Amino acid sequence: MTMQDTTHRLDPAPGTTVDVFTAERDPVLTVEPGETIVVRSLDASGYLQPQTTPGEKQPTMFAESRGHCLTGPIAVRGAEPGDLLAVRLVSLTPDPWGWTVAGALESPITERLGITGQPPAWLLWNLDAEAGSGSCNGGFTRALAPFLGVIGVAPQATGEFSTIPPRAVGGGNIDCKELVAGSTLYLPVAVAEAMLSLGDGHAAQGDGEVGGTAIECPMTTTLTVDLVPDEPPLRSIHAVTPAGRITFGFDPDLDVAMGDALDAMVCWLQVILDVDKSTALALASTAVDLRITQVANQTWGVHAVLPTGVLA
Repeated sequence: MTMQDTTHRLDPAPGTTVDVFTAERDPVLTVEPGETIVVRSLDASGYLQPQTTPGEKQPTMFAESRGHCLTGPIAVRGAEPGDLLAVRLVSLTPDPWGWTVAGALESPITERLGITGQPPAWLLWNLDAEAGSGSCNGGFTRALAPFLGVIGVAPQATGEFSTIPPRAVGGGNIDCKELVAGSTLYLPVAVAEAMLSLGDGHAAQGDGEVGGTAIECPMTTTLTVDLVPDEPPLRSIHAVTPAGRITFGFDPDLDVAMGDALDAMVCWLQVILDVDKSTALALASTAVDLRITQVANQTWGVHAVLPTGVLA
């Protein structure tokens, strides 16, 4: 691990935003391992200004977006396939506005709830980052817990890849509400220099993101990027957060996603507790929570959480 004093600033502009994951686009910034970046990202739709009435059309960064409006890609000098990139989230500050919509797109959820074809519901939020609260039309309020829905690296050296489904290789649209400030997300590197892109700010979200959106907002994120120098306990996507240790599974089949998240957590327990796999599973059964990360993005997301301090 290297420690640097350099801090970079990256703001969204036509030349610094992307709506796909790709290693074929030149990086908009190159950093050394251990350096800090202050990144501002637009909301997922790339709105250039807030809506003033629910559902109002506003100009966006991309006239015809193919996915989330992300800031990047950022090259990490020296990163090679097989490395593990550590993304440490120092602070996350939402802009003063955000939005949530449900029922805008036909989905298995709208079919199940019987709302397909009905007008969508829009919530427009006023966000007070300093107070940590938000309020929306209808008079509803809630505490904020900001995080980025999308943090990912290019999954292959060639081609363009949608930002919508999360991937076991590359990460991306993970949508895990536990990735708040103070968290470190570990992503396997698949291409030279990693090619990191991020955005999809969420001022708050429930597990599942059941309506398809969270409190979508622009976000200013301070993060450091580094390479893990020693043999890590896991080579798959995982995180250390204020809530605890987290492993992930992503698959169109919920059982597979659950199994991948659980298998990774059990393997992690083997390492940190120095036990065999059956014992690790037994301990997991007493302490580990399995949660549905999101149901909104073509691929199921499941995360396993070992809460901080629950196993001595």
